[in-house]
Order: sequence, then C-alpha cells, then structure tokens
Amino acid sequence: MFNFEEELKKLPREPGVYIMRDDKNVILYVGKAVNLHNRVRSYFRENIGRGPMIDKMVSLIARFEYIVTDSELEALVLENNLIKENSPKYNTLLKDDKTYPYIKVTVGEEYPRILFSRTMKKDKSKYFGPYTSAAAVKDTIELLNKLYMLRTCNRVLPRDIGTERPCLNYHIKQCLAPCQGYINREQYREQVAQALEFLNGNYNRILSDLENKMKTAAEALDFETAAGYRDLYQSVKQVSQKQKITDSAGEDKDIIALYQDEREAVVQVFFVRDGKMIGREHYYMTNVSSDSKPGILENFVKQFYAGTPFIPRELMLQYEIEDQALIEKWLTGRKGSKVHVRVPKIGSKEKLVELAAQNAKHVLEQDRERLKREEGRTIGAVREIAALLGLEHIERMEAFDISNINGFENVGSMVVFEKGKPKPSDYRKFRIKTVSGPDDYACMREVLTRRFVHGMEESRQLEEKELDQAFGSFTRFPDLLMMDGGRGQVNIALSVLAELKISIPVCGMVKDDNHRTRGLYFNNVELPIDIHSEGFKLITRVQDEAHRFAIEYHRSLRSKSQVKSVLDEIPGVGPARRKALMRHFKSIEEIKAASVEQLAEVPEINRRAAEDIFNFFRKKTQQP
Repeated sequence: MFNFEEELKKLPREPGVYIMRDDKNVILYVGKAVNLHNRVRSYFRENIGRGPMIDKMVSLIARFEYIVTDSELEALVLENNLIKENSPKYNTLLKDDKTYPYIKVTVGEEYPRILFSRTMKKDKSKYFGPYTSAAAVKDTIELLNKLYMLRTCNRVLPRDIGTERPCLNYHIKQCLAPCQGYINREQYREQVAQALEFLNGNYNRILSDLENKMKTAAEALDFETAAGYRDLYQSVKQVSQKQKITDSAGEDKDIIALYQDEREAVVQVFFVRDGKMIGREHYYMTNVSSDSKPGILENFVKQFYAGTPFIPRELMLQYEIEDQALIEKWLTGRKGSKVHVRVPKIGSKEKLVELAAQNAKHVLEQDRERLKREEGRTIGAVREIAALLGLEHIERMEAFDISNINGFENVGSMVVFEKGKPKPSDYRKFRIKTVSGPDDYACMREVLTRRFVHGMEESRQLEEKELDQAFGSFTRFPDLLMMDGGRGQVNIALSVLAELKISIPVCGMVKDDNHRTRGLYFNNVELPIDIHSEGFKLITRVQDEAHRFAIEYHRSLRSKSQVKSVLDEIPGVGPARRKALMRHFKSIEEIKAASVEQLAEVPEINRRAAEDIFNFFRKKTQQP
C-alpha cells in the first residue's frame, strides 16, 4: 500500500520529473519541477482553485514516482520524452502525426542528386525546408532536374562510370549522363551549384538564362526547343511568385498563435524560411480546459520542437510563457546556435502574430461546423437507431454477410462500426469450413459461433485489468448485431447467442424487392424507418460495407483457385514459373498452344520443364 504521508516527506528539494499513476498503474500526468518537494506536495494540499480537471486527476492518484535530474533543462527534456511516449490523460497534448518533407541535395557525393526526404539527418547533405506540401516539393525537384539535367539514379559514381548503358533520361535530354563520363565532375557540380542558388531563392539568373535560350532557339527556327524553354520559364516564374516576402532580413522564424474554446485549442504556425513564407499549418491541442492560453502555447512549443528536426532562429509567440528563458536555452542546444523566443508588441511582427491568431480561430470555427455535421452522420445516426430499437446505448455495431456462387468457396465477413464510423482494423474474414453447399443459414451459424467462441476464449485468457486494453476485435462484444436479412438470419443469430448464453440485441437489415434497404427487423417486428434520416443512411452504409467486404474476399479466393486449378497441377511449376509463364504468354490459351521450343524461351523454364508443360496440356486434350 502506497503511504502518501511518508512518500511526500521523502521528496528531494531538487529539479526533476514527477509521474502520477492510478490504481491500475496507468500514467495520469507527467510534470517537471525546479523543486520536486514543493511541486508534488502542492497537489495534495486543500483545493486552492486549481480547476475541476486537476481535482479529478488528483482524486485518481494511487501513487507517484519521481526522477531527479541535474538541472531544470534536463527535466524539461525528460518531461517531453515521457509525455510523447505515454500520452498521459491529463497532460495538454499536441495532436500531430505529420512528418514534413524536405529537399535534400547530396553535396557529399561526387555527383550530387536532389532527393525528397521526410527526415533531416546530420550527414553531409544540404536540406531545404521543411515544407508543408509534399506535392510542391516533388514538383520543385522535378523542375530542378529538368532545368539542370541532374542524375536521379542510385549508381555509385565515379565507381560505376561506364559499367552500364545510360538510362532513358539521357535519351530524352533530361540527364547529362555523368554515369558515362559525358560530363566531368567540375562541370556537373557547376550545375548543382546553380540548383542550390535556385533553392536559396535566386530566380533572376535562371529566368534571364531561360529567356535568352528561348529567343535564340526561336530565331534559329527551332520552335520545339523554344517551346521547351518557354514551359520551363513559366514553371520557374510560378515557383518564384508563390514565395511571399514577409521579412527583408531573410531570417528563419516561426510565428505561433492560438485560439481556444471550452474543449480544445488550435495553434497556427506560419513558417518563414530565408525571409519567405513557405507555408502554414495548424495543430490541435487537447485536455486544455484547465490550462491557460500561455500554458497551452508553452506546451505546444515544448512538444512540437522536441519532435521537429528543424529549429528556426526565432520563435514569435502570441503570449509570454513561463519557461521562456529555459526553452530558449534548450532550443539553442538543439539547434547548435542561438535561438530567440520573442513576443512582439508593436509593428509588422505583432500584426503577423495577430494574423496567425485569426487563422487559428477560423480553423476552429470551420472544424466546429464540420464536426457538427460529422456528428450528425455518425453519433447522431447511432442515436436514431438506438431510439428506433428502444435501446439505451449503442457504441459498437457488428454486421455479418455470406458470399458464394452456388456454394463455391463459401465465405463470411464481419464489419465493425464504432460511434457510427467503420473500424477496418477490427474487420474479419471467415472461410467456411463445415458447409459445402449453398446454405447461407448454416454458413452464418458457423461464422457467428466461431466469432463468439473465439471472443470468449480470448477473454478468459486475459486478466480482468488487461481486458480494457485488449486490441483484439473478438474480445470486445458488440452492443448490437446487424444481420444482412430478415427473420431467418436474425433467428440464426439469436439461437447461436442463446446456446453460448450471451445477451446481445440482434436486428435484421431488411431489403425491398429492388434490393434496397427498407427497415429493421427487431423483436419479431419489422420497423419502418424514414429513408431521409441519418439513421437510415448509416444502416445502408453498414449493409453495403458488409456486402462489399464479403464479395471482395470471395473474389480473391475465386481468382486464386482458378489460376491454381490450371497451372499449379503441372509438376515442377510453382509460383515463380507460373508468373513467368503468364508474363510471357499473357493467357492460358497461349500457353496451351505453345510448342516445347516456345515454352523454353521463357528464362525461368528449362527444357525439361517445357516438355512437362507441353505434355500436360496434350494429355488434358486427349482425356474424354
């Protein structure tokens, strides 16, 4: 038993990180402190207006632990790592799964390349970015390779010069073929230097050069070449016009502001690189109800810049933050040069922060409307279905369907919807084992029995405390079973559940003569439903999804079986030879008609295998 009084007395008066846990050992909160003794003890004093969310968290604390660090800076880094690793329920969290693209120039190579990269490593390459649009990065790389005719291959040069033929890019005049020695190292690196100049924002030289080449080609009546230079000129001009100048100083900075409502906050970031605004991005922060706006902003800065590989020279913030000097020191250490954290009060910089705040507000208000519509389609629709069936609560729905063609390759599908949304990770396929003919009821009985017996066995193997954390789709039973059909399918499901002593409501999704959903069959009654309601639309989506999933599985098995029945019967023909034959001859009929010599032309088929294939099909045609 954890003794709070004794453990509070042991707290050191040193910097460190503290971790609050509940009775299931789950981490509730991670924090840092200059003085662990004072900070942790403050949670267990009488309520001093710290807010209902913190009060709730404190009521759940079953024990705490702490890690002493040498400095407050070490505590800051450790706190970030633990928050990122554990996502504690009561920490303000950055919801971000984005990885930003960079343009990577491999200047450490003898013959450099321009590449797309999602990470910025400490290597000999030069990186430009991060950018907010992967498509724009790819377009820019393609444009640079066309402009400067740089290589895109993975050959190791100069080691591989002359070992292979030049690729297609050389023949279509999009590569200078350093792999053949057609351009020397110095000339090639001059091309790379011009590309680097382009990436640094100097477009005037290349625009002038392209314009002169276009005019020269036109004067020589080489209109095709002139048109090519014209297209490149327009592409470069388009790229140059996308860059909005925001600061004549030409520095790297991020402009950060937020907008908050009762439940969450949106942080807007403007990315300025080399004095040019290259894009913007917004980020959601959750668990913000008990945090101040400066506190939310500070949590964002700590979590975001702990994960991004690029640190700008300056952060321009909307509010003063508590650990500003400490964060400056931390970011300076990460970047390797001085980083400034500032809160502009007047002038154009203050206007930029205000603009970021307005954008954050706009994003949150837009998303609020979108979420409201989405909630109507999902949670609202589920509530409609629950009200129609007279059920108190529905969260998880499972639907089942059977697919076959005259009893051939019977299969079953299970699809899952949670809170009105499909959950594909919990979908399951069943290949019917006990039914050989076209008997949908018997197939459904097998599928449902296997699904719930499996779930009961998994549940027994899990300890009670682990059950809530189980990821397996079978351990979680649905709040509603939805059968593709009427009374017959519903009765099959009810009989299976009765045999297994499981109590789950079951309804049937009934279709009309035109195979369109018309209502639900529940408790021996068909319940009509408004075809314009969100509940009806959700039922239709569930039914269509179960049918689609079953059909796709059946189709995949059928196609595999059809291929196997012909070629895999031939001795010595496995998957590799089967693929080689189909690639070479295109169809089974061509393989049947081929001579031994023609079959032996396939690289993977030797003379003996060719004779076996030829003889196999001859025997087939001779059979009565």
